[in-house]
Amino acid sequence: MNAVNASQPVPSAESQLRATAPHELVSTARRLLTDRVGAEEVTLLLADYALSVLQPVTHLPHTGEPVPAHDGPVGRAFVSQAPVVEVPDGSTPTHVVHLPLTVRGDRLGVLSVRLPEDATDPATVLRLTDFATALAHEVATAGRDTDLYLQARRTRRLTLAAEMQWQLLPGRGCARQEYVIGAHLEPAYTIGGDNFDWSTSADHLTLTVTDGMGQGIDASLLTSLAVGALRNARRAGISLSDQACLADQALFAQYGGKMYASTLLLRFDLDSGTVHAVDAGSPQLYRQRGDTLEQIELEAQLPLGMFEETPYQEQTFHVEPGDRLIVVSSGVHGARAADGGSFGERALRQTLSATRLEHPHEAARAIVSGLMEHFGSRELATDAAVVCLDWIGRTSEA
Repeated sequence: MNAVNASQPVPSAESQLRATAPHELVSTARRLLTDRVGAEEVTLLLADYALSVLQPVTHLPHTGEPVPAHDGPVGRAFVSQAPVVEVPDGSTPTHVVHLPLTVRGDRLGVLSVRLPEDATDPATVLRLTDFATALAHEVATAGRDTDLYLQARRTRRLTLAAEMQWQLLPGRGCARQEYVIGAHLEPAYTIGGDNFDWSTSADHLTLTVTDGMGQGIDASLLTSLAVGALRNARRAGISLSDQACLADQALFAQYGGKMYASTLLLRFDLDSGTVHAVDAGSPQLYRQRGDTLEQIELEAQLPLGMFEETPYQEQTFHVEPGDRLIVVSSGVHGARAADGGSFGERALRQTLSATRLEHPHEAARAIVSGLMEHFGSRELATDAAVVCLDWIGRTSEA
């Protein structure tokens, strides 16, 4: 019996992570890395909802002191989405490797591993990168069974409306061979009616940005119904215009036209770059092609739920490899400065141009940061949603 056990292969790190209890992922990761690469310290840091800090997960649901999400070695790993090796400062001979935790383009945080100096060779860093990816998938999956990692992301309590809105989101990023998406919401801890959603298939990407009327719990309930109706219609396999029609009927049946949701619906053909669009309200769409920035003018149709059985028509435009599309809700383009000018008319265009070379995640965040700077406050008066999509396109090889 002992001989048989000795001949059995050692379970992979990935299989051991999958087998562990959801609340024990951090301790399991620490044990595995200690045994396999001689790790002296392992820290899991999760990005907070505002993407402003990374919070070390210690004794869940508590966290250690947060570190900036965009500065220092940890922040560089998070922003660049590449491993960063922090060399010793003289007080210790160990190195710290900071590894991004990402699931299909959705940035969750950073895994920091302290190693002996002779253990930071490229092969070990590559193994750690693969381990961090496996851990990220398990952290994302664990959210179905435990609240611990969601609690660890919070610097303060969410309002009920914000809780509902965050649960609706597919993530804050998505990456495929044909495109990369980054998205941002503010105010992160009190958001009410803004939402973004996407779904991809073998040949298409569907992307929606919704701005529910009102504020607080009423706006959240309205948006929840709108997003649920759009998903239900999308999963029925019907056209984009019919998706809008069915969601419109669902909202009108519930609110009788007293509440409505402005929505932009986009459906990308991954082969051709043709985009079908329905503009049902206020979200605005911009395209950056090379050094040129333009607003894509779509036919403004009625918001969802304003009238009974509103017909919706699709329009089409085309994206080319290298194009960037930015969708902003009314909380961004409609925000007014003291002199009466809107953020969308001046500062938005300046911010879009200034962030052209940034990754979509950072560009989306920078647009909202520019809005905050424009008004001189970290707390916005209304919801602001930004979705940034870089179009790569499908090659003949793909």
